[in-house]
Amino acid sequence: MTRALLFALGAAALVPTSAATLQAREAAAAASPSASLRAEIAKRAGSDLREFYAARGNRPLWIAANGASPAAARLLDLLETAPRDRIKPGKVKASALARAFEAARGGTPEDLAKAEVAASKSYVAYVKALRSGKRAPMIYESEALSPAVPTARSALQTAERAPSLESHLRTMAWMHPLYAPLRKALDDATLDEAQRRQIALNLDRLRAIPANPASRYVLVDTASARLWMYENGRPAGTMRVVVGKPEEAMQTPTMAGYIRYAVVNPYWNVPPDLVRSRVAWNVNTKGTTYLGNGGYQVLSDWTDQARPIDPARIDWRAVEAGGDTAPRVRQLPGGSNFMGTVKFMFPNDQGIYLHDTPDKDLLRKDVRQLSSGCVRLEDAQRLGRWLMNRPLPRRPRGDPEQRLALPELVPVYITYLTAMPEGGRIVFRDDVYARDRLGDARLALGGRSRADRP
Repeated sequence: MTRALLFALGAAALVPTSAATLQAREAAAAASPSASLRAEIAKRAGSDLREFYAARGNRPLWIAANGASPAAARLLDLLETAPRDRIKPGKVKASALARAFEAARGGTPEDLAKAEVAASKSYVAYVKALRSGKRAPMIYESEALSPAVPTARSALQTAERAPSLESHLRTMAWMHPLYAPLRKALDDATLDEAQRRQIALNLDRLRAIPANPASRYVLVDTASARLWMYENGRPAGTMRVVVGKPEEAMQTPTMAGYIRYAVVNPYWNVPPDLVRSRVAWNVNTKGTTYLGNGGYQVLSDWTDQARPIDPARIDWRAVEAGGDTAPRVRQLPGGSNFMGTVKFMFPNDQGIYLHDTPDKDLLRKDVRQLSSGCVRLEDAQRLGRWLMNRPLPRRPRGDPEQRLALPELVPVYITYLTAMPEGGRIVFRDDVYARDRLGDARLALGGRSRADRP
């Protein structure tokens, strides 16, 4: 059974300063910079920062009249704890920035400008390092799905446009929403080394997911066997799922793709190895009536023009023994079809997709790593309504499958989180896939196909 150890995240994480208070602080910090300070900033901003500062009249972003702003202090805290992100503090010049902030307390335009420019450079270096640094392997079906490394100007513009710069830093808004609270948990002095290592591995996994892949996206966590629908950066719904078994060949891979279409009343094309190990064995044991009772038909080939053939023509004993090529076997739409009433396709080399299931009992289990790799859904109709912005059509059982394009592509990210923030706490889960223990590199499947495995 899944183990859950809970740790409070601390009052600062659970009760943040109000947005109005933060905005008032920042407005006071940025009020009326002197002409000499703006001139010094213009002089010291290098080519990578010049356009950003010129567009804001060379007003400071980080510095107040008497030194570092509250947001700057929070930035320094992030930089000094950068090893949590597998970033060396020297890479983001944390010590140099601390000295610059100390010197800026004197209030001279030169020292204030030095600290301002140093803060922007360190912030940009930190954001870039987080987006491009060490992260767990993930199979991206398109490079557009991987975290993008921003330019200096775009990183600073995003910070500048935030309603509160301090809140932007506290939530690490350039990262996935789960990242900052999980990182914050490392403040807990009661964590042992194993738990700290577990959190670090899961931060690696979250760095593989962009902050906001799209206005709407799907997140599947194979460790908890749950799916979330995200909308505008927040969960809009969740459900249980069944995912791949713990055996390495059956694990659901960590991957990202675009859900492009749904198939209502789908056929199930049985993979050749399952034809040999499951179908042929049953035919040899129970006779060809097994095929009819299960809604299976044998087809002449794998083309779109394939026609049904008499199963008695097949040497099923040779198929089971591996001596003959496995024939194409397809399960017709209907109540017993392994795909259920609908499947959602994000084409990929691994043959993984999301689908309904007739076996709802599995979804009531606590441990749901039970499939051959694909993701079985607790409520496929609800996911379909959310993806399509309307209910899925109800087709009579047995009708041929129907393909429906989504109104827009919806990214799906499948990850593996054995430490995860939930309701202001960190939940530690069992390492069912042994990836914490053995490493994530094993999950890269190298193009190995699992076509149509339920």
